[in-house]
Amino acid sequence: MVSVTSYGAARNVTGSCHLVKIGSSSILIDCGMFQGNGDSSKNYEDFEFDISKINYLILTHAHLDHIGRVPKLIKDGFSGKIIATKATKDIARIMLLDSANILQEEYRTLRRKARRRGEEETILEPLYTKDDVKSVFEKKWTTLEYFEEHKLKNHIKVSLGNAGHILGSAFVMLDYQEDNKTKRIVFSGDLGSPERLIIDNPDNVGEADFLFIESTYGDRRHRPLDESIDEFKEAIRSTLKQNGNVIIPSFALERTQEILWLLHLMHDNGELPKCSIYLDSPLAIKATKLYNRYPIYLSDELRYTPGSGGDPFSFSWLKTSTSSNQSIAINKVKERAIIIAGSGMCTGGRIMHHLKHRLWSARNAIIFVGYQVRGTLGRRIIDGDKHIKIYGEDIFVKANVYTINGFSAHADQKELIDWMRPIEGLKNLFLIHGETDKMEIFSDAIKKELGYESKIVEHGISIKL
Repeated sequence: MVSVTSYGAARNVTGSCHLVKIGSSSILIDCGMFQGNGDSSKNYEDFEFDISKINYLILTHAHLDHIGRVPKLIKDGFSGKIIATKATKDIARIMLLDSANILQEEYRTLRRKARRRGEEETILEPLYTKDDVKSVFEKKWTTLEYFEEHKLKNHIKVSLGNAGHILGSAFVMLDYQEDNKTKRIVFSGDLGSPERLIIDNPDNVGEADFLFIESTYGDRRHRPLDESIDEFKEAIRSTLKQNGNVIIPSFALERTQEILWLLHLMHDNGELPKCSIYLDSPLAIKATKLYNRYPIYLSDELRYTPGSGGDPFSFSWLKTSTSSNQSIAINKVKERAIIIAGSGMCTGGRIMHHLKHRLWSARNAIIFVGYQVRGTLGRRIIDGDKHIKIYGEDIFVKANVYTINGFSAHADQKELIDWMRPIEGLKNLFLIHGETDKMEIFSDAIKKELGYESKIVEHGISIKL
C-alpha cells in the first residue's frame, strides 16, 4: 500500500511536512516551521505521526518553513537517515543555528516580561537549542548530486532534481515497484522561475505518476523580471536623490544574494548614486559565503570562477555588520543609505530597528522583494496599514512602500504549468504549499491549460495512491 499524508503546507504555505508510506517504509518529505497568522504555536505541538517509524527524512531545501522543526523531530526520537543535497546540508546548519539563537532570545524576552506579571511559569521553553541543532548534524546524512540515484529499503529509489528555488534546492523523485511496474511520486519542493538571476533554471522531471506541486503563486503571473529590475533601480535612485534611505527586508538565502548582485551591477555600470550600503545580517553574510563555495550552481551570467579573485556579491561601497554595535551604528546614518536586513517578512530581527527609525519619514523607502505571509508585519505594511507598533512604540508609516514581486523565488502560475507540461505519464495531481483561494484558481488554470483534474490536499487526511 502507498499513501501520502500532509501535516503541513496543506491549504497554507508554511510548515511543510509530508509523510509517504510505501509498504513498510516511511519517508518524511521536509519538516518545516509554521510561520505567520499566529501559527507559530503549532511548532510546539506533538507531531501527529509515530516518529519512531520514520525511516528517512528528505529535505527539499533549507528555508525554515521546510527544515525548521528538524531539531525537534530528532529531539523527539527520530533516528533515521537524512537525505539532501550537500549545499542544503551546509545551508541548513547556519539556518538552524540562527533559528536556535532567535528562539532563545525570544524566550528570554518573554520570560522577563512574564516575570514582571507573575506569570513566568506560562512561558514555554525554546523549541530547541543550539545543542539540539548540533545533534541534527551528528545524525547519518546522505548527500546527493542532482539526478544521482540512491537506494532505500524495499527497492525504493530516491533522486533529486534542481528546483531552481535557492542554492541546493531540489524536487524529490521516489521510484518504487508495484504490480511489476515502476511508479514515481514527485514532490516539487518550492520551484523557482526560469528567469532567476543567480542560479540555474529548474530541471525537468521526465516521467511521474503522482505529482505533489507547490502553488504559492498559483493564482497569478509575476511581472517580467526586466520590469522588476527597472522598478527596483528607479526606487533606489529616486530615494537616494532626495537624500532618503532605502530599507530592504530580505531573506538571507537567495534574495539577499540577488540584491547584492544587482547593486554590484548598478555600481559597476554607473547607475547607482553615491551612497552607503549595509548588509546588516550575520546570517545573510554567512549564506553569501556559502554561495561563493558552490559556484557550479551559479548562473553563467555571474561570470565567476573559483580562484579568479572575483566575488559577484561584494564591491567597494558595501559594508557588512555582524555585531550588535555595528548594527546600532547604522542608525546614526541619516541619509543616502541602503540597508539590507532580516527578517524578510519583518517578523523580528535587525530590520525591526531600521523600520522603527526610518519608516515614519516620507523621504525614505521600504522595498519588499519577497513574499509576505498573512499575519506578518510585512504583509500589513504592504496591505496599507498606516499605524504599526514596533517594540511597543506606535509608528506612522509615511515612507514610500514598493512591492516588487518579480524577484520571487517561487514560480508563478504560467511557470508552474510550463514545468508540468512535459511530464509524461502523469495520472494524479495534488496541490500543496498554497493559500486556499490561490489553489482554487490554480486548479482551474491547470484544467484549462493541461486538462488535468487536481486535488487540494487536506491536513492530516491520507491519500491512497
